[in-house]
Amino acid sequence: MTEVRWLDEREQRAWRSLVAMQEGLTEFIDRQLRHRCGLSNADYQVLAHLSEAAGPLRPYELGRLLRWEKSRLSQHLTRMEKRHLVRRESCAADQRGSVIALTAEGRKLIEAAAPRHVADIREVVIDPLTPDELEALTAISAKVRERLAAQDRRG
Repeated sequence: MTEVRWLDEREQRAWRSLVAMQEGLTEFIDRQLRHRCGLSNADYQVLAHLSEAAGPLRPYELGRLLRWEKSRLSQHLTRMEKRHLVRRESCAADQRGSVIALTAEGRKLIEAAAPRHVADIREVVIDPLTPDELEALTAISAKVRERLAAQDRRG
Protein backbone atom coordinates (compact mmCIF):
# COMPACT_ATOMS: atom_id res chain seq x y z
CA MET A 1 0.00 0.00 0.00
CA THR A 2 1.36 3.42 -0.91
CA GLU A 3 1.59 6.24 1.56
CA VAL A 4 -1.25 8.79 1.47
CA ARG A 5 -0.29 12.13 -0.05
CA TRP A 6 -2.38 14.45 2.12
CA LEU A 7 -3.32 17.84 0.74
CA ASP A 8 -1.18 20.70 1.98
CA GLU A 9 -2.79 23.96 3.08
CA ARG A 10 -2.75 25.53 -0.40
CA GLU A 11 -4.13 22.38 -2.06
CA GLN A 12 -6.80 22.06 0.65
CA ARG A 13 -7.91 25.68 0.08
CA ALA A 14 -8.11 25.11 -3.69
CA TRP A 15 -10.05 21.86 -3.31
CA ARG A 16 -12.52 23.23 -0.77
CA SER A 17 -12.99 26.37 -2.84
CA LEU A 18 -13.79 24.26 -5.91
CA VAL A 19 -16.28 22.10 -3.98
CA ALA A 20 -17.98 25.16 -2.45
CA MET A 21 -18.19 26.86 -5.86
CA GLN A 22 -19.58 23.73 -7.53
CA GLU A 23 -22.19 23.19 -4.82
CA GLY A 24 -23.15 26.86 -4.70
CA LEU A 25 -23.43 27.17 -8.45
CA THR A 26 -25.51 23.99 -8.71
CA GLU A 27 -27.86 25.17 -5.95
CA PHE A 28 -28.17 28.63 -7.53
CA ILE A 29 -28.94 27.27 -11.00
CA ASP A 30 -31.45 24.76 -9.69
CA ARG A 31 -33.17 27.37 -7.51
CA GLN A 32 -33.42 29.87 -10.36
CA LEU A 33 -34.78 27.31 -12.84
CA ARG A 34 -37.34 25.95 -10.37
CA HIS A 35 -38.50 29.39 -9.24
CA ARG A 36 -38.72 30.98 -12.68
CA CYS A 37 -39.70 28.08 -14.91
CA GLY A 38 -40.75 25.10 -12.81
CA LEU A 39 -37.82 23.08 -14.18
CA SER A 40 -35.08 21.23 -12.37
CA ASN A 41 -31.53 21.57 -13.65
CA ALA A 42 -31.85 17.97 -14.91
CA ASP A 43 -35.04 18.88 -16.82
CA TYR A 44 -33.28 21.89 -18.31
CA GLN A 45 -30.30 19.80 -19.45
CA VAL A 46 -32.56 17.24 -21.16
CA LEU A 47 -34.59 19.95 -22.89
CA ALA A 48 -31.47 21.89 -23.90
CA HIS A 49 -29.83 18.85 -25.53
CA LEU A 50 -33.04 17.94 -27.36
CA SER A 51 -33.56 21.52 -28.55
CA GLU A 52 -29.98 21.74 -29.84
CA ALA A 53 -30.16 18.42 -31.71
CA ALA A 54 -31.06 18.25 -35.39
CA GLY A 55 -34.05 16.09 -34.45
CA PRO A 56 -35.14 13.52 -31.90
CA LEU A 57 -32.35 11.62 -30.14
CA ARG A 58 -31.98 7.95 -29.37
CA PRO A 59 -31.97 7.40 -25.60
CA TYR A 60 -28.35 6.19 -25.65
CA GLU A 61 -27.31 9.41 -27.46
CA LEU A 62 -29.09 11.58 -24.91
CA GLY A 63 -27.65 9.53 -22.04
CA ARG A 64 -24.14 9.96 -23.44
CA LEU A 65 -24.59 13.73 -23.74
CA LEU A 66 -25.90 13.95 -20.17
CA ARG A 67 -23.43 11.35 -18.84
CA TRP A 68 -26.30 9.57 -17.08
CA GLU A 69 -26.82 5.89 -16.38
CA LYS A 70 -29.54 4.19 -18.42
CA SER A 71 -31.86 3.74 -15.42
CA ARG A 72 -31.57 7.38 -14.34
CA LEU A 73 -32.34 8.56 -17.87
CA SER A 74 -35.30 6.22 -18.22
CA GLN A 75 -36.84 7.28 -14.90
CA HIS A 76 -36.30 10.97 -15.60
CA LEU A 77 -37.75 10.76 -19.10
CA THR A 78 -40.81 8.96 -17.71
CA ARG A 79 -41.39 11.84 -15.28
CA MET A 80 -40.90 14.39 -18.08
CA GLU A 81 -43.32 12.47 -20.33
CA LYS A 82 -45.98 12.62 -17.61
CA ARG A 83 -45.52 16.40 -17.60
CA HIS A 84 -45.80 16.46 -21.43
CA LEU A 85 -42.31 17.92 -21.90
CA VAL A 86 -40.94 15.06 -24.03
CA ARG A 87 -42.36 12.08 -25.86
CA ARG A 88 -41.00 8.73 -26.95
CA GLU A 89 -41.52 7.85 -30.59
CA SER A 90 -40.67 4.81 -32.67
CA CYS A 91 -37.32 5.06 -34.39
CA ALA A 92 -37.71 5.13 -38.17
CA ALA A 93 -34.31 3.46 -38.66
CA ASP A 94 -34.94 0.71 -36.09
CA GLN A 95 -38.57 -0.14 -35.31
CA ARG A 96 -37.50 -1.97 -32.16
CA GLY A 97 -35.96 1.22 -30.77
CA SER A 98 -37.28 4.60 -29.79
CA VAL A 99 -36.28 8.24 -29.98
CA ILE A 100 -36.92 11.08 -27.56
CA ALA A 101 -38.51 14.24 -28.94
CA LEU A 102 -39.48 17.60 -27.50
CA THR A 103 -43.19 18.29 -27.23
CA ALA A 104 -44.61 21.73 -27.99
CA GLU A 105 -44.79 22.33 -24.23
CA GLY A 106 -41.16 21.25 -23.77
CA ARG A 107 -40.00 23.55 -26.57
CA LYS A 108 -42.02 26.45 -25.12
CA LEU A 109 -40.44 25.93 -21.69
CA ILE A 110 -36.84 25.68 -22.93
CA GLU A 111 -37.29 28.75 -25.12
CA ALA A 112 -38.60 30.70 -22.13
CA ALA A 113 -35.96 29.35 -19.70
CA ALA A 114 -32.83 29.62 -21.86
CA PRO A 115 -32.46 33.43 -21.98
CA ARG A 116 -32.91 33.71 -18.21
CA HIS A 117 -30.55 30.79 -17.59
CA VAL A 118 -27.85 32.34 -19.79
CA ALA A 119 -28.29 35.68 -18.01
CA ASP A 120 -27.81 33.93 -14.65
CA ILE A 121 -24.67 32.13 -15.85
CA ARG A 122 -23.32 35.36 -17.30
CA GLU A 123 -24.02 37.23 -14.05
CA VAL A 124 -22.37 34.77 -11.66
CA VAL A 125 -19.66 33.11 -13.77
CA ILE A 126 -18.81 34.83 -17.05
CA ASP A 127 -19.02 38.57 -16.41
CA PRO A 128 -17.03 38.66 -13.14
CA LEU A 129 -14.04 36.97 -14.82
CA THR A 130 -11.41 38.57 -17.01
CA PRO A 131 -10.71 37.04 -20.44
CA ASP A 132 -7.52 35.48 -19.01
CA GLU A 133 -9.46 34.00 -16.09
CA LEU A 134 -12.03 32.54 -18.50
CA GLU A 135 -9.20 30.92 -20.48
CA ALA A 136 -7.69 29.55 -17.27
CA LEU A 137 -11.08 28.19 -16.15
CA THR A 138 -11.54 26.52 -19.54
CA ALA A 139 -8.05 24.99 -19.44
CA ILE A 140 -8.41 23.76 -15.86
CA SER A 141 -11.82 22.26 -16.58
CA ALA A 142 -10.51 20.48 -19.68
CA LYS A 143 -7.54 19.05 -17.78
CA VAL A 144 -9.74 17.68 -14.99
CA ARG A 145 -12.27 16.25 -17.49
CA GLU A 146 -9.41 14.50 -19.34
CA ARG A 147 -8.25 12.90 -16.07
CA LEU A 148 -11.81 11.81 -15.29
CA ALA A 149 -12.17 10.28 -18.75
CA ALA A 150 -8.88 8.40 -18.28
CA GLN A 151 -10.15 7.04 -14.94
CA ASP A 152 -13.38 5.91 -16.64
CA ARG A 153 -11.40 4.09 -19.34
CA ARG A 154 -9.40 2.27 -16.68
CA GLY A 155 -12.67 1.03 -15.23
